[in-house]
This record gives sequence, structure tokens and C-alpha cells, in this order.
Amino acid sequence: MSVDVIALRYNPDLRRVEMATKPRTTEPFLGKPALPGVLLQEGERLAAAAHRAVTTKVGFDVSALGQLTVFDQPNRDPRGYSLSVAMWAVGDGEADWYGFDDVPNLAFDHNVMLFECRPLLVDMLWRDLEFTRALTGPVFPVSAAVGITQTISGIAPDRGNLNRRLAALRGLTVSSKRVVLGRGRPGTVWEWENPAA
Repeated sequence: MSVDVIALRYNPDLRRVEMATKPRTTEPFLGKPALPGVLLQEGERLAAAAHRAVTTKVGFDVSALGQLTVFDQPNRDPRGYSLSVAMWAVGDGEADWYGFDDVPNLAFDHNVMLFECRPLLVDMLWRDLEFTRALTGPVFPVSAAVGITQTISGIAPDRGNLNRRLAALRGLTVSSKRVVLGRGRPGTVWEWENPAA
């Protein structure tokens, strides 16, 4: 049983969600980029294994994580049959970061994992508050909400619908702050209540 992690961050400079990869240091697929993953140790919980995968393989801590789905394709690992539990995590650090639409050819079945897990992440966004808050941070401009939505879903959101969705989220309020990006009127800034919660 293995645990593979789609480790995400929001890059405010590029206004997109990115995922972390690192080249493999062992066979199979030596040198090929891969999602961080580990074999589950006896008695280890999935969340602990996912945390270990990110900290040991890409070298940074995570602020939140959770389970997505299980992959059971018999030929997914050339070393033999193994199940893989796909997890999500949010963190930031030194890694090779890619947007969903520019991920290179990855080791194992990791490209398939990304393809099949992307709709699950789309469904979680703005519904799963732990996932959403970890991506947005405690305070974020509406432009970040647009960038996060567009890069995860692959579709530019309607700003009016997005603002209505944000306004309906428990614990999220419009901040008194405003942000100016380029020319035009200042944009709305959203703020989570109880940022430590």
C-alpha cells in the first residue's frame, strides 16, 4: 500500500494553483519527476504517511491534508501490485512546481492520478472549508479566488456567481481592506473569521 500526495499551493505572482513534484532518486523511474509518495508503514495512519511523504520527498511542511481516492490498477507500479491512496495537501517550499495544465510526464500513474483527482478537487473548492482556507490563506483578494477557481477547474468563473458563492460561505466576510492590481477600481478582499481555527 502506498500513499501519493497532490501537494498544492497558490502562487499569487502567477495567480494559479500549482502542485509539487521532485525527481525520483531511486529506481524505478530514476530521475523522472513524481508526486511525493511513500509506502505505508505497519500501523501508520494515512494522514501521517501523507505528511511524511511531503516532508521527506519535497522537503516542506503542510498546513492541511486529506484523502481523495484509491488507485488499484494492477500494472501501476512495475515492482508489483500495489494500491495507492491519493491524498491532497497544501504547503509551500522548495520543489518543482507546475500548474495543472503544464505538468510533465510523471513516474508511475501519477498523471492519471492528477487527471482523475482534478474533478474531486474542483468539487472540494469552496465546499470543503479546510481545503479552501489552506489554499486561500487568511485574507485574499477576489483575484486570488478567480485564479484558484480557474486553475483548478480549467474554466474562468463568472465573477458575479463567484462573489455570491464566497458571500454564502460560513466564516468568510468582506474585509474593509481593498487591493489595487493594475489599473481600475480597487478589488474586494475576503477575510476568514478566526484565522487560527
